[in-house]
Amino acid sequence: MSRRLSHVDGKGRARMVDVGAKAVTARRAVAEGRITMSRAAFAAVKANRTAKGDVLAVAELAGVAGAKRTPELIPLAHPLPLEHVVVTARLDPKLPGVRIRAETRVEAKTGVEMEALTACAVALLAVYDMVKAADRGMVIGDVRLIEKSGGRSGPWKRKGS
Repeated sequence: MSRRLSHVDGKGRARMVDVGAKAVTARRAVAEGRITMSRAAFAAVKANRTAKGDVLAVAELAGVAGAKRTPELIPLAHPLPLEHVVVTARLDPKLPGVRIRAETRVEAKTGVEMEALTACAVALLAVYDMVKAADRGMVIGDVRLIEKSGGRSGPWKRKGS
C-alpha cells in the first residue's frame, strides 16, 4: 500500500496541511518513552537526592510545557487549543530508569499525536538534565505513539500495548 505523505506537495516541497474543510472532532493521543540510567543515578532519583530537586515532578511539568509549545518546535504542526495534557513519570527499577506516559486531548480539525510525542520527549530530556551530574551515559529511547482516536482515520492502537 503506497500512501502519499501529507506534508509534501506534488513537487516534493514541505507544506502545512490544509485542515480547513475537516470536521472538528474529539481527538486523543497517548505516547510513551523511557530513559535508562545507572543504578546509582536511579537510587538518587528514587531517594529524591538530586541537586536540582524532584526529578519526576519537574519532568511532568516539562512535558506539559512541551505539549503546549509543539507548534513552535515542529514547523508544520498546527497550533491547537489543548484541553487536557497529563504527563506521568514513574520509576522503573527493571530498566533502571524512568518511564514517561503523555496523554493529550482536544476538539479540533487535526490530531494531537505530535503534542503527546513532544510532551514525552521533553519530559525525558528534563530527566536527563536533572540527573546528568550523576550519569551522563543515560539513554533516552522508545518514544512512540501508543494510541490515538478521533478524526477521519479513526482509532489506532499499537499492537501489544
